[in-house]
Amino acid sequence: MSLPPCRLYLVTPPVIDVPAFADTLAAALDGGHVAALQLRLKGAPEDDICRAIDALRPMTQQRGVAFILNDAPQLASETGCDGVHIGQSDMAYDQARELVGAKATIGVTCHDSRHLAMIAAERGADYVAFGAFFPTATKVPDTHAGLEVLEMWRESMLIPCVAIGGITVENCRPLVQAGADFIAVVSGVWDHPDGPAKAVGAFNKILSEESGAGG
Repeated sequence: MSLPPCRLYLVTPPVIDVPAFADTLAAALDGGHVAALQLRLKGAPEDDICRAIDALRPMTQQRGVAFILNDAPQLASETGCDGVHIGQSDMAYDQARELVGAKATIGVTCHDSRHLAMIAAERGADYVAFGAFFPTATKVPDTHAGLEVLEMWRESMLIPCVAIGGITVENCRPLVQAGADFIAVVSGVWDHPDGPAKAVGAFNKILSEESGAGG
């Protein structure tokens, strides 16, 4: 299967009931192509995060989807995750890389800053994340990014970029057209009125259309 130039990157809701969410996740992953899933349980006890990893990582990786843990490089390494996503106020990139090893994926939040993204890329990040592009109920965003940061990044850098923040089936096309390599989606999938599986399918349809249009 040929992959579109922009792919879907799922992020878990901030609070989940693991057994129930496991069924929801399986349906979503079977709804269409997904590049990665980030487990993001801010403020949860480590034991709860470990239980979630144990339940969700195997089913994700078995489907060929990368399993990324938010914020915790040491735990990501110890529990068999494919990588870790770190923010600007989290552990420094070099320290995270030492913990997860050379083969693991490391993504770095860069808000609306091309400068921060260039620093992350120079240090060896596997992807950079820009946002928030739209209002989001998931968190209070530190910054609001515009399409120009994606356009500039596409024109000047090879490291993939992720667009995040309030992305839905209805508003994602401009991000794809501007050059996002991945669109990271939370509520736009899990809270979709037709269910997560239909949402993943709808996103995939748009990404394929944009690929056909040269987007």
